[in-house]
Amino acid sequence: MNYDLEDVDSFFEEMKDVKPIKTSNTAQLHTPESAIEQKRKRAQAHASIRDTLLNPLSMESVKPVPPDEFILYQQPGIQDGVFKKLRLGKYPIENKISLKGMTLKESCDRLYQAIKQSHKRGVRALLIQHGRGDSSKPFPGIKKSYVNQWLRELDEVIAFHTAQPMHGGFGATYVLLKKHPDQKQINRENNSRNKR
Repeated sequence: MNYDLEDVDSFFEEMKDVKPIKTSNTAQLHTPESAIEQKRKRAQAHASIRDTLLNPLSMESVKPVPPDEFILYQQPGIQDGVFKKLRLGKYPIENKISLKGMTLKESCDRLYQAIKQSHKRGVRALLIQHGRGDSSKPFPGIKKSYVNQWLRELDEVIAFHTAQPMHGGFGATYVLLKKHPDQKQINRENNSRNKR
C-alpha cells in the first residue's frame, strides 16, 4: 500500500498533541472476603450514622431526681427474683458506661449508642456511671434525672436500679437488658472464643 508523503505529514501534524494513555499491567483483585468485609463495614457505618441521627431519647423537660435518691424500674413481667438480683449487684457487670465529664447531649448520645451496641453484642448486665451531680445546674442530680428518663425510653432495657456502694452507689445505676434475638448464637461464638 502506497501512502502519499503529504498525507503522512498531515496525519502526524494532526496527531502532534495526542499523548499516549498510560496503562498498568496490574489488575485490582478483590477477594470475596475483602468485598464482604467492605460491605459489612459500610453497613455498620450506615447503621451507626442512622442510630446517631435517629436517637429517640428525649432532651425535653425531665422530672428531677435528688442526688441521694434511688432510681429504679422493672418492666412488667420481670420476675421479682431477677429484679432483686439486679438490685443487689449480683449480676456480672459485662460493660461499664461512664458519662462523667460529658454534657447532657454527649451523655444522651453515649448512653444510646452504648446500650444499642451492648445489646447487639449480647450483653445482659451493665453499669452506668453518671455521678450524683450534687452541684449540677440548673438543679442537683440533673444527669442522674435524665438517665432515669432515658433508660425508661429504651426498648432494650427491662430493668434498672441504683448501684450498691461498692459499684458507685447513688452515682451509678445497674441496667439489665433483654436477651438479643440471636442470643444463642452470640453465646456460642463467645464460648468458642473463650475455649481458644
